Amino acid sequence: MKKMKLEIVAQAMNGNLHQAKNLGEEQQNVTFVTLDSREVTKDTLFIATPGERVDGHDYLEQAFEKGAICVVVERITPYLEIHQDKAYILVENSFKALKDLAAYYRQTLSIQVVGISGSVGKTSTKEMIAKVLEQKYKVLKTQGNFNNEVGLPLTVLKIEKEHDVAVLEMGISDFGEMKRLSMIARPDLCVFTNIGDCHLEQLGNRKGVLRAKLEMLDYSQANATIILNHQDEHLRTAQIDHQKTILYYGTSLDAQVRVLSCIDLGLLGTKCKFHTDKGEFEVAIKIPGIHMVDNALAACAVGLSMSLTLEEIKAGIEAVTATKGRSNLIQTKHYMVLDDCYNANPVSMKAGLEVLSNTDLRRVAILGDMFELGELEETYHREIGSAFAKSPIEVGIFIGTKAKWMYENAQSNNLQQQTYYFESMEAFFSQAQALLKEQDAILVKASHGMEFTKIVDFLTEKKES
Repeated sequence: MKKMKLEIVAQAMNGNLHQAKNLGEEQQNVTFVTLDSREVTKDTLFIATPGERVDGHDYLEQAFEKGAICVVVERITPYLEIHQDKAYILVENSFKALKDLAAYYRQTLSIQVVGISGSVGKTSTKEMIAKVLEQKYKVLKTQGNFNNEVGLPLTVLKIEKEHDVAVLEMGISDFGEMKRLSMIARPDLCVFTNIGDCHLEQLGNRKGVLRAKLEMLDYSQANATIILNHQDEHLRTAQIDHQKTILYYGTSLDAQVRVLSCIDLGLLGTKCKFHTDKGEFEVAIKIPGIHMVDNALAACAVGLSMSLTLEEIKAGIEAVTATKGRSNLIQTKHYMVLDDCYNANPVSMKAGLEVLSNTDLRRVAILGDMFELGELEETYHREIGSAFAKSPIEVGIFIGTKAKWMYENAQSNNLQQQTYYFESMEAFFSQAQALLKEQDAILVKASHGMEFTKIVDFLTEKKES
């Protein structure tokens, strides 16, 4: 972040600054903010946050030893009582203080912000957009899963003066969250990928999902551009402030950015021809899955909105490669592994099955529980089992309590496929060698909480050893 005086930081946080007078003029400038004492370096502001297992207030000494110039606390600890020369900012709530600081900092910046939300494809779309914009601008993007009310403000506070654009993924699970994220991000471009059956325990149904996602517009810039997937019925018919510029992408003739033709190359990706108001161009998308075309179209729409040439947009899309856990194709000596285990919902599960289906190798789907589906969780799991049964995939391995519903429907709908059920990963590991064959193409997919990264590690690392 740009240098910020401790006095200004305290004011932004609505906190009380203590003992800063003992610091020299230059020592009162913050250049980095963290909640993790292990990340502390020189000129760091360490924000102590209470947690279920770890309380940051227990790590103040370590933070100062590593170079923190000040800490943010909710209470005066024994360490601060003893070391009265240490600078600290006393606040009512450390998490709120973080968000307030990020919101203040954002309003000191002239940077363009792209906000991205949707039920499926946020991260892949973020990567596409960032890579496209990097062809012309200095870009900061959300790292990993830093898309919530902790991760997003930390990302905003990493914006430096050399950055031209920030590409921010914005994830939510309940009403009001997106509004709070938007108050921090103040996006200039708002990208919505789709509205699906996610977080239904809190949001109820797709209309609720749409309403929660569109809260992003509440604090978007007055002249913001809204970029919507025209193929999604809820986004296509959404009521948007008529003062905003709306840009649609998709397959319809009503979409300003649309795909004219596609050649599905299976696990190798897709070749497409795109149409825009600036002309047409052909592009190769190197991540498997026909659904990646939508992500590339969204990136194209953002690129056009930010004055990139078609050549720059094409180069950016073609430079994108898969990230861990998201349609990441891993070729080992023994298997072709499609690592898509970062998260799962009914839409992305079906997309994963479609991707796996498009290969000539023997196909194995390892599927696990999907979370936060509310009262319809059994129905959605059974739908995935039925979708598997209708696919050409030869082997289905279902793991987890809820995955048993998938297994039951897969088994009852198609007796030609081999289907197996395990309550736990450990039970699967004990029989994996007997179930899998050399050169199998294997999809690994479940909700993040299932920790299916352990299965990917087993297939790629343990098998190699």
